[in-house]
Amino acid sequence: MYSQDQELEFFELSKKLLEQELAVSDYDNLADLLKYHEWKYYVKNDNIISDYEYDLLYKKLEALEENNQIKIRPDSPTQRVSNDLSKNFSTVEHYSPMLSLSNSYNQEDLDDFDTQVKKLSKIESGDIAYYVEPKLDGGSIALVYENDLLVRAATRGNGSEGEDITLNAKSLPSIPLRVKFSEHGIYRAELRGEAVIHKETFAKKNQEREKEGLTLFANPRNAASGGLRMKNPNDSRDRGLEVFIFNMAYAIDQNQNDILTQFETHAKVINILGNNGFKIPNKGIQTARNIKQAFDIARQWEEGREEYPYEIDGAVIKVDSLLLQSKCGATQHHPRWAIAFKFKAKQATSTLLEIEYQVGKTGAITPVAKVEPVHLAGVTVSSISLHNEDFIVQKDLRVGDKVVIERAGDVIPYIVKSLQELRTGKEEPIRFPTTCPSCNAILEKKETQAAWRCYNPKCPAQNLERIIYHISKEAMNIDGFGKSYVEKFMQLDWVKDISDVYNLDYEKIADLEGFGKKSVENLKAAIDKAKKNPLHRLLNSLSINQLGSKASKLIAQEIESIYDIIDWDVEKYTEIKDVGPILAENVISWFSEEENVELIRRLEAYGVNVKQTEQDKPKIIKQDAPFVGKTILFTGSLEKMSRKEAQKLAEENGAKNISAVSSNLNILVVGEKAGSKLKKAQSLGTVEILSEEEFLLIINK
Repeated sequence: MYSQDQELEFFELSKKLLEQELAVSDYDNLADLLKYHEWKYYVKNDNIISDYEYDLLYKKLEALEENNQIKIRPDSPTQRVSNDLSKNFSTVEHYSPMLSLSNSYNQEDLDDFDTQVKKLSKIESGDIAYYVEPKLDGGSIALVYENDLLVRAATRGNGSEGEDITLNAKSLPSIPLRVKFSEHGIYRAELRGEAVIHKETFAKKNQEREKEGLTLFANPRNAASGGLRMKNPNDSRDRGLEVFIFNMAYAIDQNQNDILTQFETHAKVINILGNNGFKIPNKGIQTARNIKQAFDIARQWEEGREEYPYEIDGAVIKVDSLLLQSKCGATQHHPRWAIAFKFKAKQATSTLLEIEYQVGKTGAITPVAKVEPVHLAGVTVSSISLHNEDFIVQKDLRVGDKVVIERAGDVIPYIVKSLQELRTGKEEPIRFPTTCPSCNAILEKKETQAAWRCYNPKCPAQNLERIIYHISKEAMNIDGFGKSYVEKFMQLDWVKDISDVYNLDYEKIADLEGFGKKSVENLKAAIDKAKKNPLHRLLNSLSINQLGSKASKLIAQEIESIYDIIDWDVEKYTEIKDVGPILAENVISWFSEEENVELIRRLEAYGVNVKQTEQDKPKIIKQDAPFVGKTILFTGSLEKMSRKEAQKLAEENGAKNISAVSSNLNILVVGEKAGSKLKKAQSLGTVEILSEEEFLLIINK
């Protein structure tokens, strides 16, 4: 991006500007100088001045912008960080869908992919060139540039629409605010990238969090993805995010013509991006002559994944020719011109130190293996669920065993096997407890179940887990009421069961360290809101074994009050489609306990809704409703209602809302500034396109 002579000039200019008072005439030079240092530090990881010197130059730039009547450049480094806090992220539509990738695991999968590409491209003989790059493991991001300026950034979202995170993106030094795309005839471009965190930065951030008593980040991927959505853009920058750009998905000129294919190859596009100051995944361009060579390069990435400074979980193989990419096209799910070569699941060996037994909200006892900490696929693993006693017996696990640990899909740690050939004779067989580790009650296991359970309704561990689940998003959804609050309030004896959540003394809470007037007001508002929840949420929140969200909704549709089911028998439950006899027995057993019925009465006395609401009632769709059997999708800005209101209205009139344009779509309702969805629907020729007015007119008729 910069020549050797330019870099030398910037170095000398840095020393000069550090030593003298600056005038308005120095503004452009200083802004360009700081942009260079950002690129050098964040993109090249090779800074030539100290952090202190950079800070001094940055402050001089701020002073020039604050104290003089000058027009601040939109690409000035000071514009990266905003003081605005984004309370909620709005939704924006991608110019080109952000699709997933199909996966491959061996040479045969790639050969099949190559055969399909040749068929779609109508190439009967010869090889196809492929571009190979590491598959970065972070948070996806889409950047839009217009007239050479960054105008929008968004998360992947559902692939068609994402969250607007422009302020956060502007805070990240690895994202250029200004580019030179216009030199290539590009008026607007949408780029695809991945926000990641350097392995060393991740380790440093976790060390800092540990010192501060904060929860450690599980892995770089989660830390990066969460960092994109921080409410304060400064926090996104402080997270240590770096953004790599790996694709230009959309490019038009001033006349709105698609000009992407004029750049001929993906490799040339990547070169343009690199020359414009973007971080790109490859250390060097890696274009393969054919699929066999592409496979070899992918294997090289796999063998060297530990040396790569960022977490990677595979290699991406793309058709290099942009013309052939357009010929191959895409499915609803993935482009037909690219495929991910997934690396083998990572394994490591550790020692099984001891077994802890956790008590769940329904009394199930889960054994958890504590192992010597081991770094596995980007995460330090020290605890692994062993599921149940049968799993331990099948694997013949013993305390002291050397065990092979795998992260299946780079997500859940799993003990593959014990290395029995390494046993010394000192290993101890694991004896599953016969009593509850929390309350010492005798454990029981039914013939039809794998788990041992504690059936003591007063078990402290169960009670804690039940309250935590009750307030969770899946149940009563009490915003801001987390596990730490539950533990604190139980420790103070303010909360003994779920009913006490609705009978708190807010004045006492306000006196606690860490609580302020505003936080207490927010907590009270969230609890008061939860009291009005529909009945199905209350049913789901009771932690009755196997009674989940779906079954709770089905039951709530059939009753006027929660008290109606106290006298139900198994037959009454099983008359409901998808409610089986085992679930019925569990619910009957729970309501047969007078303590549980008294709990419901206390909840009602504290103002919690126990009756069927409109949200609980089954939706009745008339057979002559205008959209019965139709799928529908809304795009663009609606004037007379919100998107959610329109979707609800469509459902009430028989339609099924879907999220993408495909051959399965029947109706597309178009508002202002409709984008790529409209074009795609028109190209299909089978989709009925309605305006908002036409949609409402059909319903009103």
